[in-house]
Order: sequence, then C-alpha cells, then structure tokens
Amino acid sequence: MSTVRRAASGPPLSRISSTRAHLVRLGFQHGDEAAADLDRLRDRVGDSADDLLKRLAGSADPDLALRSLADLLPAADRRGGGGDPLAAALCDDERLADRLVAVLGASAALGEWLVRHPDGWRELRGTDPVWSGPHRLRASVLTAVHADAGSDAPVAALPDAEAVDALRVWYRRLLLRLAADDLAGGWRLDEAAQALADLAGATLEGATAIGRARIGADLAVSCRLAVIAMGKTGGRELNYVSDVDVVFAYAPADAADEQDALRVATRLATHVVQVCSAHTAEGTIWPVDVALRPEGKTGPLVRTVASHLAYYQRWAKTWEFQALLKARPVAGDTALGRDYLAAICPLVWAAARREHFVPDVRAMRRRVVDHIPAEVVDRQLKLGPGGLRDVEFAVQLLQLVHGRDDPSVRQHSTLAALEALTARGYVGRTDGAALAESYRFLRTLEHRIQLYALHRTHLVPTDESDLRRLGRALGFFTDPGASVLEHWRQHNHEVRRLHEKLFYRPLLDTVAALPGSELRMSADAARERLAALGYADPRAALAHLETLTAGVSRTAAIQRQLLPALLAWFADGPDPDAGLLAFRTVSESLGRSHWFLRHLRDGGEGAHQLATLLASSRYVTQLVTGAPDSIAMLGDPTELVPRSRGALTAEVAAAQRRQGDPRAAVGAVRAMRRRELFRTAAADVLGLLDVDDVAQRLSDICLVTLGGALRAACRAVEAERRSPLPTRVAIVAMGRLGGHELSYASDADVMFVHVPVAGAGEQDAARAASAVAQEVGRSLAVPGADPPLSVDAGLRPEGKDGPLVRTLASYAAYYARWSSVWEAQALLRADPVIGDPEVCARFAALIEPIRWPTGGLDEDDVLEVRRIKARVDAERMPRGVDPSLHLKLGRGGLSDVEWTVQLLQLRHAHEVPGLRTPAMMEALRAATEAGLLDPGDGATLTSAWHSASRVRNAVLLARGRPGDAIPNDPRERARVAHLLGYPAEAAGRAVDDYLRTARRARAVVERVFWT
Repeated sequence: MSTVRRAASGPPLSRISSTRAHLVRLGFQHGDEAAADLDRLRDRVGDSADDLLKRLAGSADPDLALRSLADLLPAADRRGGGGDPLAAALCDDERLADRLVAVLGASAALGEWLVRHPDGWRELRGTDPVWSGPHRLRASVLTAVHADAGSDAPVAALPDAEAVDALRVWYRRLLLRLAADDLAGGWRLDEAAQALADLAGATLEGATAIGRARIGADLAVSCRLAVIAMGKTGGRELNYVSDVDVVFAYAPADAADEQDALRVATRLATHVVQVCSAHTAEGTIWPVDVALRPEGKTGPLVRTVASHLAYYQRWAKTWEFQALLKARPVAGDTALGRDYLAAICPLVWAAARREHFVPDVRAMRRRVVDHIPAEVVDRQLKLGPGGLRDVEFAVQLLQLVHGRDDPSVRQHSTLAALEALTARGYVGRTDGAALAESYRFLRTLEHRIQLYALHRTHLVPTDESDLRRLGRALGFFTDPGASVLEHWRQHNHEVRRLHEKLFYRPLLDTVAALPGSELRMSADAARERLAALGYADPRAALAHLETLTAGVSRTAAIQRQLLPALLAWFADGPDPDAGLLAFRTVSESLGRSHWFLRHLRDGGEGAHQLATLLASSRYVTQLVTGAPDSIAMLGDPTELVPRSRGALTAEVAAAQRRQGDPRAAVGAVRAMRRRELFRTAAADVLGLLDVDDVAQRLSDICLVTLGGALRAACRAVEAERRSPLPTRVAIVAMGRLGGHELSYASDADVMFVHVPVAGAGEQDAARAASAVAQEVGRSLAVPGADPPLSVDAGLRPEGKDGPLVRTLASYAAYYARWSSVWEAQALLRADPVIGDPEVCARFAALIEPIRWPTGGLDEDDVLEVRRIKARVDAERMPRGVDPSLHLKLGRGGLSDVEWTVQLLQLRHAHEVPGLRTPAMMEALRAATEAGLLDPGDGATLTSAWHSASRVRNAVLLARGRPGDAIPNDPRERARVAHLLGYPAEAAGRAVDDYLRTARRARAVVERVFWT
C-alpha cells in the first residue's frame, strides 16, 4: 500500500489544535504527545490511521498504545528489509490489529519487547492450537533450543548462550501471544492461568534440556530427574509474573551408582534453576523457588522418592502438606513424577488427622498477616484481609478436611476445588458461586496490574493514571479509576464475609432441618470439619448448633445469620468449645429478649467481642452468664472506658439513697461491682488495658464496693439497734488494695478502726463497731449472681486472735508497746481511705512514724526481715509446685520484688520522701531515682512485677478461679498464653519468657535484699 507523507513544512496550527481536541474526546490523556505520535503513525499507514485510532481509543491506555505502535512500525520496517509488512498487515487483518492494540495498551513491557524484537508481532497471527495441551508447548520449546522432542531425555543442540537466549525469546513470544488471547480473545481467567502454568512447565522442560547439554548427554543419562511444580504453577493457576515453585525428585538410571546419580541430579537441577533465573542480554524469565523442598533452603536440592517420603512421614509440618495439594510433575522424567505423586498423596490427605493440625493452620494464617507491612496492608490484593490468600487458604483447608474421604475434592486449582466442594455440599451453592466470582475478579485484577510492567506485585496502585488504565483494561470506561476501586472493595468485602461463612454455613444446613436447605453434609463430615477447626468435642458442638438453630422462629433465623461469623471467631480463640457452650447458655437466658440478638446482629463489633471473650476467658463467661445484660456494653468503645472512683462512688451513693432496705443497698453495690468487673475484664481480654490500668480499676472498684458496703452495714446496725451508731467507723485498705495494685485474684485486705462519739460507752461502741465490721464481711461474701468479695482482716494487730475492730487509741497503745518489724512492714501499704474522713486522717497520722521509722532500721531489724522472708518462702510454698512457676512466692516472683522494695522503704523512707507511698511501683521508681537501685536493676524488678502480675491475672481470666502458679495443664497454659498475646500453640514460649524475666529479677534480689 502507499503511505501518505507530510509536507516538509508540517501541518497548519489549526489542524494541530483540531487533532489534539479530537484525540482528547476519544479518550487520550496527553493531546500534544498523542498528536505527534498520530503523525508518526500516519507516516506508516496513511489513511488507515483513522481506523486504527478507533481501536487505540478503546484500549486500556490509548496514549501508551499509540506511542508503542508508532515506535514499533519503523522498527518492523527496518527489520523487514525495506518492505512494510506490519503496516500492511494491520490494514488487512482486523484480528491482528485488535490483538496488537489490546496488548500495547495494557502492557508497556511487552510493547518495549516488541520494539526490540519487531518480528514478534507475527506471533499474534498464530492460529495453531499451541495451547491445546502441555505436549504441544513442550514440542515447541524443544524445537526452539534444537532438542529432540521425541526423546525421553532431550538435550539442547544450540550453543549454551544461544540456547539460553533462545529460550527467553521463545518464552516472551508465547507470553505475547497468550496476553493477546487473554485481552482480545475472550479468555476466562481459568484459561489464562492454565496457559501461563503450562507455559512455565514447558519452559522448565527447555531449561532441563539445556541443563543436560551443560553436563553432557552421556553423563545426564545416569540419572532420572523429575521437576515437580508446586504452588500456582502446580495448580495450573499461575500469574503473569510470579516465582515458580518446584521440588526435584531423582532416581539412578539402570545400573548407575546412586552417589554418582545424586551428584549428576544435583548439577542438573542447579542448571535448571540458573537457566530460568539468570539475567542475560534477553533479560530473565522468572526466579525458580526451591524453598518448598523438604528442610527448606537447608535441605538437599534433590532427593529420591523414598527420601521425600521418609521426610514427610516423620518431619513435615502441616503447611508442607498444604503446599503439596498442588504438586504436579511438569518437566523431566514424567514417570518418576507420577511415582512421586503416588507416594506422597496419601500423606497429604491424612494431614487433617495430625495432632497439631489446628495450631499449625492458625499459625500459617498469622504468619501471612504478620508479614504484611502496615503501610500497604490496605492495598494488598493477595495477602491482605479479604484478599486472594483468604480464598485459597479457606479452600485448601476444606480440601484437607474433606479430601481424605472424598476424592472428588482433590483438585489442583482453587476454582476447580471450590466447584467440587460446592457440588458435594461442603460449601453452599450461593456462597460458592459468589466466592468464585470474587476470586476471578481479584485474580484478573492481579493479572492486569502485573501485565503492565511485567513486574511481580500484588499492590493495588494509587496513581490516577495507573488506576484509569487498570479500570479500562477490566472494561470500566465510565470513571474507570473509581469503578475499579469500588469493585475491588466490594469483592474484598465479599471475600471477608464469605471467608467467615465458608466453614460454617453448611454446618448449619446440616443441623437445621429447614425446607429448601442447600446440599447438606453428613453428620460425620460436619464433625470432621469442626474437629479440624479446633473444636475438641464436635459432637457436642453440633448439638449446640442444632439447639440454637432449630425451628422457624425469628430467634432461630437470626441465630442462623449470626452463627457462621460467631463460630469462626470462637475457632480463633483458645477454647472454641467453651465459647459455643457459653453462647448457647446466654442465648437461652436472653434469646427471647429482642435487644440481645438485635444488638449482636446489627453491631458486628459487639458480636465479635462477645465471641472473643467467651472463647478466651472463663472468668468473663461466668460474669456474662450470671448477668447476661452485660453484653449490652459490647460494641460501643465508650462503654469499655474506665469509670473514675469518684463517679462510681456518686453512683453507688445515689442508688443506696433510693433503697430503704439495707440489704437492697448492698445489692446495688454488688451489682455495680459485677458490672464494673465485667467492664474491666472485657477491656483487658480485648487488649484495651495494660496491667497498671487493670490494677487501678480493680482497686477503685473494690474501694467503692467497701465504702458502699460500710454505709449499708452502718444502716443495718442502726436499724437493728434502733438508734444511731455510738461510734465512727473507717476501713484501712491493706496489701495490694492499699497500694491500689489489686489483681483479679486478690482478696480485700483491710483493718477496721473506730472512734466512739462523745458520751458513748466504750463497750457499746465496740459492740456496734464489731457488728458493722462483721456485716461488711458477711454482706459481700454471700453467694449469688454477683460475685462475692472476700474481706480479709488478718493483717490486724495480733492477727486472727486479736479483736476485729479497735479504737484509734487501742491501735496507738498496741503499736507503742508491742509493734514488731513485720507489722511496720505491713503498714507500708496501709491506706485509710474508706469511711469517716476524720478517723481516716487520724489513723494515717498515727502510723506514719511506725512505717517510716526515724533513722530507718537497725541491723537486727534488717536481719529479722530477712529471717521472716526465708521462713515465708519455705513454709508457704505449696507442696508439689515447681518454685520457678509460682508467681507469688517463686524465684523472682511478686514476693521477691515486694520484700526487696519494702526493705528499701523501711531503711530509707525517713530520708527519701518519694519512698513514703503505699504503691509498690511508685516506691520502686523513687528508689531508682534516689540512687538506691541501679537503673538497670530497677527496670528488671519493674519488668518482673508487671510480668508476674499479668500472668497471674491471665491465669484467673483463663480458668475462672484464682491460681498463683502457671498451670501445668496444656490446655490451660494455651488459654493463658492466648490472653498474654501469644499464639495458643506458643504456650511454651510464654512460659520461657516469664522464667527469663524472673531469673533476672532473682539475681537483683540476691544482690539487693540478701546482701
């Protein structure tokens, strides 16, 4: 054809302006550059440029496509030896034009490759069935490297460098053709992914032929080598740009020495990896990743089938069997590859029976999420929440669970496996179709992102021009950037929703006898799934589900909506069975209350928090089952914020004023305490509080409770006496309560003090005060829906043998005559803050010189403190308990830290005002600031105190009852570890971390306290 040439003087300005405006209307973004590129195009194709322009305008990036085509045409002209075959072909062949323009508009990298290899466009004319099966691709690649396609062990005949570059050129030619089929040929995602995987397999075959040439054909025949594809290559669902995961299996050829065969196989496998991964003038193909082999990067590169089998039988972890789901021979000795699969596959389908299957699966999920940099997690198409990995992980887990008894779900690709799982009723039909649709969209989005620069990435771009090109490549031509983001977010949300439902919706169909239910699993299959997901008693779990979902009532219908997500959240906790049982108990208590299920259904965060609490903490479960209305707090961030002591005191006082009966007044106090304990424990389990916050909140709750109980007791005694009290009563907080450092397991250590009113008889006042004190203890210890509080007055003078209540004068006389060093030590943490303010102030003044003695302690008193500590350690340690695991009395535990700090207080508080505090941590900071402790030692003791306090709190939260030692039961340890922020399977690491901290503290105690 003839070409139209521009006049030397160039087109008139009016024409340039008109052309630019026309290009912008067609969708070109850069009018001036596009107009110049259009002129270059007209130089080559003349009037046909207008027809091409319409095709270019419909491409993903019209500017890129026009520029690339304008660059390609002269390069093809030069390669054509003076002719102009591409220009003529574009005018005569509409299919070629459509395919070439589609590629150039979507991939800058393939456009640049075509300019370097301008005859590559001819590949786009190809109509031979190259994608009809891996065997055709194998023949094609072996022809490219001049190897005999009919041989079982073909050897490349080209010189090495030429063969390596020929392989790269062949790969890019076929990739170009594949991209054209994908973009303009109407291929489904499945077809494109399979073709990419088959292309990778053929490339590995070509690399193997080059490797044989490198080591010599005579030597190569001494071994058989099979290349086993893993990951997406094995599953025939490969991306445009990805590492290709492989493992190698070898066998000696007939009569060959095994060690010689091993050396040859290792060399051959090494060459296969290098041929594909190395950079040459023709670039690289992709990295070959061999890290999935037994023992990973530290293991031998090649193994016999028997060696592979021995490793998987004895050493393999669950994730390795999950990886083997997609294992498929793709190159080398295919018969050996089939032997490999025959040996390994039975182990894969038995993996769900492994002892640590569930912890391993959970660990895999966490590793994926933990490795995502925080700054890109919201753009992660593959690994982020709602991403591709969520779909793949869910499908693979279901395959492992059900594939051992159902061969139909043993599929390599994610979509094929999902289709099989749906067909067999393991996934609901609607959910299966929705998940497949979302997966196809996300994978297609991934393909289009990678195709542009042929760069391995899984991040959704943020640049507007990139988003525009991406949206148009996916068919969104109206506001393409916004459209692609909207669709991505919709599918992302859908995947997250279905990921939660996927395991559990069919379970509900199985246990709920509903008309029109989708295909239902057998009871055995349902139990298998629950067991695989961490439920220790699947039979009981199914019974709970059946009870919760039975019938056609509105309550049962809402439960069926809630349970898929709740069951998933229970399974994320350390004790899903306890979570489900507690939820059933609560539901039976509140199921008829409209607010309960509505609150959980409409407030997703509240339901999530409830599931987390019930599956993590038996203590919180006890609080919830005792008063289910506490659930109303969940889901609202403001509800878990601590209430100040002043606010709680005012609330209790107001409630008590409304109550005429003293017992009802105590009931109001206990209800407040139960509610605030739930608020505190819930916030603690959910990670909203640190250990100091918990201690302060628990202390405030206890002090307000005692204050309210004291007021109610005074009213009760007055009512019984029918006269005003003849004395004023105060309560002195002692121990951890006095230091405002209470734990969940702490009793309320107190002393009672009173001062008779003027004119009252001393005996009458004493009887009244004793009655008040007894009523305080009795009213708070009575069992009931609200948890009891044990009031312990054992630290009073003369201990349990002394009077429960003393007058201020009696305390003064006792301390003046009989006080010993241990009582001064006990008074270090005394805080008179409850009851009559004047009595509290006078008691505080009385004990000041006793606990902060002028001149400190003499050496005899120091020796006495150490002697008492030694006796306590020896006599109070429970029998049979490992001392290193006892949080209170063990080496480096709470007692060690307390006694060390208290000795410093007794010796130096007279000269260091900061030590005059009942709070242990405040005193420790003051001692460090005053130079009484090395800063490093102070930090070590602080860390040990916090560590022991956190573990002690976690023990009670996990077990629902107090415990001063780390439990020996593995399940209880797992719950404790979970509450401490460790994976449940990492309980051993949690214990090791505590012991390490305690050992360091013990070394400080040895230096500071004992010497």
